[in-house]
Amino acid sequence: MKKKVSDLLGEWRMEEMEMWDRDFMDMEVPAFIRFEKNGTGEFQFGLVRGWIDHRPDIRDGRPSLEFSWDGYDEMDEASGRGWVVLNDQGVIEGKLFFHLGDESGFTATRVQGARKKTLK
Repeated sequence: MKKKVSDLLGEWRMEEMEMWDRDFMDMEVPAFIRFEKNGTGEFQFGLVRGWIDHRPDIRDGRPSLEFSWDGYDEMDEASGRGWVVLNDQGVIEGKLFFHLGDESGFTATRVQGARKKTLK
């Protein structure tokens, strides 16, 4: 079955990150990233929370989303960009960039029971 950009919509559990371990990732809530149908979304891992503005794209022939984000890292304002792509196993792989700061690759799996396509 051919994958579509809409297959990336919904909520995903962030499983691994290059820069941070599981204890940090799940410090406040289970680490997640969510993409809504209306081009928005959000994520949280550790003490980092961001609101997303995403656009559909194709990366290496696979459906992907490119996004910018703004939010907070602890109590400080933060912003950046990122991307995600859907692999053949139904896992998203991506990279999150902080403006003038860190960057980290990550993987995420669909949250069980979460709707594939959100209505917002």
